[in-house]
Amino acid sequence: MTVREILSIGHPLLRTPALEVAPEEIASERVQGIVDDLIDTMRHADGAGLAANQIGETCRIVVLEVNGNPRYPYKPSIPLTVAINPQLEVRGDETVVVNEGCLSAPLRGEVERFVNVGVSYYERDGTHRCINARGLTAGTWQHECDHLDGTLFVDRADLSTLSTWEEFERHHRDAFIERISRFVAESNR
Repeated sequence: MTVREILSIGHPLLRTPALEVAPEEIASERVQGIVDDLIDTMRHADGAGLAANQIGETCRIVVLEVNGNPRYPYKPSIPLTVAINPQLEVRGDETVVVNEGCLSAPLRGEVERFVNVGVSYYERDGTHRCINARGLTAGTWQHECDHLDGTLFVDRADLSTLSTWEEFERHHRDAFIERISRFVAESNR
C-alpha cells in the first residue's frame, strides 16, 4: 500500500491541465503504479474520488469510489472506478446545487453541477467504457474531471458559502443533508 501526499490548494500542479495517457501506455508499470497509488491514497483519506494531479502526476487519470464513506454519508454508492482519459458530455440543462469538499482544499462550498452527464473513459485494463451518470454521482465525475483541467471546486463555488469542514459540520451539515437526501431520493425514481 502506497499512500501519497495530496497536494494542497496553492500548489501549481493543481492548476496544470493533465496530459492524456496514450492507450498503449495504459498497461505500463508507471500508469498502473499511479492507479494503485490513487486508490490507496483516496481510501486512506476517505475521499469519494481523486485525480492524478492531486498526487503530483500530470496525467488524465481519476479514481472514484463511494461505499459507506463517513465523509459523505448521503452519496449513493459508486463501485471502485478507474477512469483514464475521461471525457464528459453534459446531457440536459438540469442542475443541482451541491455543497462540495475537496481533499486538496480544507473548505466546503456550494457548487452548481449538471444532474446528467455521459462519461467515456478507459478502464485500467484498457477497456473503453461509456456510462451515464446522474445526480450526485454526476457531480463527483464533474469535480474529479475539473481537477484534470486545472480547475478546483472553489473556482465554481458561490464564495459566500465557503466554510471550513468544522464550521460546515457545526452550522450547515444537517440542513444540507436534509436537502440533498430529498434530491437523491427524487433522482432515484
